[in-house]
Amino acid sequence: MRATRVPLGVIFVTAAGLGPGWNLAAQSPPANGTGTNASSTGGSTAIPGQEISSHDEVTTFKVKVNLVLVRVVVRDSNGRAIANLRQEDFELFDNRKPQVIRQFSMERPGARAAAAQQTAQKAQEGSDSELPPPIAPTHYVAYVFDDVHIEFGDLARLRDATERHIAALAPTDRAAIFTTSGLGSIDFTDDRDKLHQALLHLQPRPLSRSPMPECPDVTHYMADLIENQNDNTALGVATTDALNCAFDNDPRMVESARGMARSSAARALATGDHESQVSLTVLKDVIRRVSAAPGQRTMLLLSPGFLTPRMEFQYSELIDMALRAQVVISSLDVRGLYTVDPAGDIRNFHALPADAMAWRNRYFVDSALADEDILAVLADSTGGNYFHNSNDFDEGLRRIAAEPEYWYVLGFSPQNLKFDGMFHSLKVTVRNPAKVAIQARKGYYAPKHRDNPAEEAKQEIEDALFSQEEMHDLPIDLHTQFFKSTDFEAKLAVLCHVDVKKLHFHKADGRNASDLTIVSGLFDRNGKYITGNEKILEMHLKDDTLAYKLGSGITVKSSFDVKPGSYLVRLVVRDGEGSLSAANGAIEIP
Repeated sequence: MRATRVPLGVIFVTAAGLGPGWNLAAQSPPANGTGTNASSTGGSTAIPGQEISSHDEVTTFKVKVNLVLVRVVVRDSNGRAIANLRQEDFELFDNRKPQVIRQFSMERPGARAAAAQQTAQKAQEGSDSELPPPIAPTHYVAYVFDDVHIEFGDLARLRDATERHIAALAPTDRAAIFTTSGLGSIDFTDDRDKLHQALLHLQPRPLSRSPMPECPDVTHYMADLIENQNDNTALGVATTDALNCAFDNDPRMVESARGMARSSAARALATGDHESQVSLTVLKDVIRRVSAAPGQRTMLLLSPGFLTPRMEFQYSELIDMALRAQVVISSLDVRGLYTVDPAGDIRNFHALPADAMAWRNRYFVDSALADEDILAVLADSTGGNYFHNSNDFDEGLRRIAAEPEYWYVLGFSPQNLKFDGMFHSLKVTVRNPAKVAIQARKGYYAPKHRDNPAEEAKQEIEDALFSQEEMHDLPIDLHTQFFKSTDFEAKLAVLCHVDVKKLHFHKADGRNASDLTIVSGLFDRNGKYITGNEKILEMHLKDDTLAYKLGSGITVKSSFDVKPGSYLVRLVVRDGEGSLSAANGAIEIP
């Protein structure tokens, strides 16, 4: 019998000392995938006298933003993260109004990974089994290649550097490759050959941009100026370009050239916006996937950057998702040491008058700088690193994959918050007069509706389920066993013992009332979620039952039909007052 995490499935609750009549059984429907339930009988089963009853709940989770989380990295003048700050050292402003910091923690990402590794090694050394438990993965690294916007030359150099970076990952790391085009992705794995093949098949995949120059040649940046900002200078440059390339610079055709310029700007804006929207949507999907990994989570965005005109709400929502899921986004500008040719874009086959050429080159420079903004914002807002203006991609990957040694998480509930979806600016300061650099998100969007307590509880449970943090608010003990019926089939049993006397009870109709929500999750060896279950245990105990008959506690048993292999198991228990306990581990079934 090994202490480890629990898969979801058949749950039996036995009240010690009450005899067979006190057995409680309820099961959830079989799940698809490796882990399946032994049988399926739904509904609720009550104990005689209605002292204990249980029923299954459908687990649906929502992201909430009523509590705003701000991850803050504070560095000294030498760039080192500072570790000795307290809650009272920080000041936080929402739209310039001071806020009360209601949640505060200092975290050490590297220390968590080291502790998990140490725990796994101790378990391996202390095991009396011939087959030691597997070393559980602790760090999940998602390489996100922006193949929609990247150029082939940059991708080739980046691919080689990524190959070397993946080769240097630790045995407790898992890597995944995602693309903004959605093609050629591979989920988290420790199979280096699969990752190598995925890298080999990467290529630029623009969605709708033409590799050939158009007439006139209007970039996404210029299109935004013309269409969204009514910039007459940008329209004039595009008009001059159209007059030159389509009408042989005939002054009688100025109005026709201006019409062509407006049409080209509308097409360029629609095309560029579409590619940016797709990229942001994919990033949100990757965050959802990474957030389901039970450990430390890092996203490495490898991109030349892209414009996001009037998309502030979308990427602010993306930042909220990453912060709540504890996903750190770091970014690398794959253009390296970027320069603009003073002779103009090499794609252009026609020359422009000197003044128009000067303006267009200025727009190229401004566009290159604007493309970087999304990379910097995502990294700064989630506690990640941003690497740019260098061709040393090996060093860039090393830096962006290394999380700061310390960061702080500040949480506050906005005062008099209006549920109107409006943008709120944020500012974090440190009262210490010493010179420091502060990295934190710049704002958030207010929600458009109010979450109810049930939704908040579900989100809290989900956050705990897809974490590796051990929590001990409630008195539970967790053990696992496996039994092989054939060479290809096994039953995994999990025993969760609850010390009932130490739970929080309140009096209701002369009885001792308390509810427990028991949520379990089964993951494969690469951290891929297999199946899950939520069970509500309702107790309305008489005084003598609580004092004597349940003196040895209650045991919850979960059973799963599984195939031989390595599994990670996570169990979360929450009471009605919001106290949480969580346990996790790894088990190998030969």
